[in-house]
Amino acid sequence: MNDNMFTAAGTAQATQQTIDGLERWRELNPLQQPTYLHADELETALTELRQQPPLIFAGEADVLTEHIAKASRGEAFILAGGDCAETFADATADQISRRVQTILQMAAILTYGGSVPVVKIGRMAGQFAKPRSADTETRDGVTLPSYRGDIVNSHEFTEEARRHDPRRLLEAYNTSASTLNLIRAFTTGGFADLRFVHQWNRGFLSANKNYKRYERTAAEIDRALKFMEACGADFHNLRSVEFFAAHEALLLEYERALTRIDSRTGEPYGTSGHFLWIGERTRDIDGAHVDFLSRVKNPIGVKLGPKATADDALRLAEKLDPNGTPGRLTFITRMGAETIRERLPKLLASVNLPHVTWVCDPMHGNTITSSNGYKTRRFEDVMSEVSGFFDAHAEAGTIPGGLHMELTGDDVTEVMGGGAEIDEEGLRRRYETRVDPRLNHDQSLEMAFQVAEYLTSH
Repeated sequence: MNDNMFTAAGTAQATQQTIDGLERWRELNPLQQPTYLHADELETALTELRQQPPLIFAGEADVLTEHIAKASRGEAFILAGGDCAETFADATADQISRRVQTILQMAAILTYGGSVPVVKIGRMAGQFAKPRSADTETRDGVTLPSYRGDIVNSHEFTEEARRHDPRRLLEAYNTSASTLNLIRAFTTGGFADLRFVHQWNRGFLSANKNYKRYERTAAEIDRALKFMEACGADFHNLRSVEFFAAHEALLLEYERALTRIDSRTGEPYGTSGHFLWIGERTRDIDGAHVDFLSRVKNPIGVKLGPKATADDALRLAEKLDPNGTPGRLTFITRMGAETIRERLPKLLASVNLPHVTWVCDPMHGNTITSSNGYKTRRFEDVMSEVSGFFDAHAEAGTIPGGLHMELTGDDVTEVMGGGAEIDEEGLRRRYETRVDPRLNHDQSLEMAFQVAEYLTSH
């Protein structure tokens, strides 16, 4: 047997070991998974899913890892935003473009005001599953399975709609593919050209006190670009932007079916999205989600709530990023406005891992119920957590790497406060979310202005 034959045999063995490792999660009692009644229906859907092309490519994930590494060093800032739970019905060209546009507008404000490159990531093209605190929901004496996102079941409160349907895995894949196609068209076909930023003013009603502020910033950017153009600058690179897709890797059957072995490296990548994260409910160090995502080479995020300890973070880092690769691991903190200034500085000081990127999720720790029954958040609480995030990093001498929030490009009324001064009664006007309340377009831009100031002052 010659050396090439030894090499081929060794490669085949290593590949098989990799594949075997990708199946180990099944032995670890995975949490928050659907309960499918017919195993044959599930296997039929998974077989078809395994045969589909990847939604993203390994090289794209590697590029994102490099960008996130820059954010860990303060050389870039991450902006991740999108729906709390995407729906199949809302994956229209208009709604996708508005979400992308909102993120691009926020990025323009942050880039110009904060003088820092912005890594743009959408909670899009895969954010179809949501963890739930209870398996069932009861209304008027009727108990049915909880809504777990369109990839699992439907929001309508009927027995048939709430059944866990494996065919929805395929619909999620197809919807993600069409969403990514639109995103790529928008971000490479001139739609995202920074020279047209002044034409993006579809938000901020004239009654909003931030309207003139946004118009002024857009005009300043426009003048700066015209000056550069007059000096002979090459604007070819301004015609397009890099835009990455992210979601919580909750449904492990879906993630496993879309995992591919990279032909360049022989390493496994999750091709359902560029950036995959583990939620607060599923980050058990010995759990199925941590085990599975430790084996794929995408950049990975982990949500850390107010009860997360330094030991939790250090053990997760050892499991998910044993080589200390910059950009590989992002900790997404969700502490709550009331506790972040107390708990985050201690966590940062104790963890002390320079290769890890820290990002703030200011949404999930600030959820309340209004007196008229709406699940909501206060914009002022959201911004208080963001400012606490920056203050904690300043105290610890570490780098605030970015933001991760739930937002929409539509003019919904789901989060109270902000420049539009939405009150409890105002929530009734356009409360459209099926799970968690989102910042609307105006509130998202208002946040961007404030964060740009934090970037320059910290």
